[in-house]
Amino acid sequence: MKAASQRPVVIIGGGPVGVMAGLLLARYGVRSLLLERHRDIYPLPRAVVVDDEIRRILQSVGVHEDFAALARPALGLRLLDARRRVITEFPRSMHGHHGFPETSMFDQPELERVLRSALARRPECELQGGVEVVSVTQDTDGPNDPTGPARVTFRRDGSDEEEHVWADAVLGCDGAGSLTRDSIGAVWEDLHFQESWRVIDVRTTRQVRTWEGAEQICCPNRPATFMRVGEDRYRWEFRLPEDENLDGPDGWERLRELVAPWVDLPPDASAGDDFEVVRQAQYTFRARLADRWRRGRVFLLGDAAHLTPPFVGQGLCAGLRDAYNLTWKLARVLQQGAHDGLLDTYERERKPHARHVIRVAVAVGWAMTGGQDRGAAFRRAVVGTASRIPGVTAAVSRDLSPALTAGPLVRRRPRLTGRVLAGTICPQPWVRHDGRRVRLDDVLGDSFAVVTAVPPTAQMTAVATALGAPTVHVEDLRDDGTLAGWLARGRADAVLLRPDRVVMDTVQAGTGDFTDTVAWAPLLHTARHTADARPA
Repeated sequence: MKAASQRPVVIIGGGPVGVMAGLLLARYGVRSLLLERHRDIYPLPRAVVVDDEIRRILQSVGVHEDFAALARPALGLRLLDARRRVITEFPRSMHGHHGFPETSMFDQPELERVLRSALARRPECELQGGVEVVSVTQDTDGPNDPTGPARVTFRRDGSDEEEHVWADAVLGCDGAGSLTRDSIGAVWEDLHFQESWRVIDVRTTRQVRTWEGAEQICCPNRPATFMRVGEDRYRWEFRLPEDENLDGPDGWERLRELVAPWVDLPPDASAGDDFEVVRQAQYTFRARLADRWRRGRVFLLGDAAHLTPPFVGQGLCAGLRDAYNLTWKLARVLQQGAHDGLLDTYERERKPHARHVIRVAVAVGWAMTGGQDRGAAFRRAVVGTASRIPGVTAAVSRDLSPALTAGPLVRRRPRLTGRVLAGTICPQPWVRHDGRRVRLDDVLGDSFAVVTAVPPTAQMTAVATALGAPTVHVEDLRDDGTLAGWLARGRADAVLLRPDRVVMDTVQAGTGDFTDTVAWAPLLHTARHTADARPA
């Protein structure tokens, strides 16, 4: 048995969520070891859609331009009836709140290659493939005791010898069958959705009758989803029995029938050389949430923590949001001595958000597929009627990224007038900086930031100094008015942004100061700096 080594962080699972976690930690100088059982990227497509918030996260690790080269912006989602008549449309902007197209289609292996290429340039994270993790154990005095390190035991391909590595923190990004989830005693909470669907990925040069967005066929007998993923790449999803075979001559005829509304295929499979089925797989779409996401310094992220049906395209998005939320907090605890209670806010913030998105996906799934009960037609009629009400479709789109719940890092006060900004994410317009046109986050950096529409007060300056946060005035940014308008609608003179761009606190119009520093300062170990800034 080899002697155990020591790492600040061990990440289990080298998919997009695990690699993103490694990249984000590296951004803060935190060293990590990433263990992945496969030696190379899984070559077949799985996730195919992200939103503009995720593209902003990709920007934070410097891969947004590489991603833009392989992504295909989409116009949104259409709900169609069984005859492919439009029931309603949920449009998506080409320039969303975060400064990117609100929906982007892509091929997951291509995204993973971009992420791994970026990781290879970061010496802070070491990726080891061909490694099977067999156990995760901790020395703790209680279910959330932070003092004990965790031991990860693993074997390499072709070897029965067990190796060990000790870590100050372990991130379980190991998917739906997570060993990490079992190690912390977490169990699934069933959110009551389970359907078996066939996913078919195709490459073809044939003429495909397509809309540059996703289509959902609302039909209780044969619901389906269709989307164009790339220049010659398409995906169909059909609710089919598990024993229905699409291979061989009989299967070709069945496939030909299924895709007929979109593309014409020849009766003879041998004549379909220009229609390549890249992958077909049977999936059981489930809605589940782990009852706990943390024990001590072991955390769950991505599919290890939550499973969502794909109807609103948020599966991978939710996992990348997990990584973005947790990593800056973990870096602050490991490197700057922040209170371990800061890590409690990860599950407290992300779990309700994930539950909400899963419920939206389930609701949309039932509205779109309709089930097979007598209320199916009625539900589809309600969807069509409601969607014609002004503002409803836009509200549904916003509902995929609701404000975080109030807590130590989200100082939300009763609303008098205007929108409540705390817990929401700051918009990202193009700004002018040092004579260049750049995105806002390129100016703010990777830590806290104060964005103000008024001259900063002594207290605002003290808070910014305590956090090492730049203070930027919206007029100096010379944007298109986005930031000033956003602050005005929230009746705020200034906001304090967290590293993940969530509004932590606000200076309400005319009040002059942040009012809740005593709530978050102890978690961030900045109380000694902000004593003079506390309200009388």
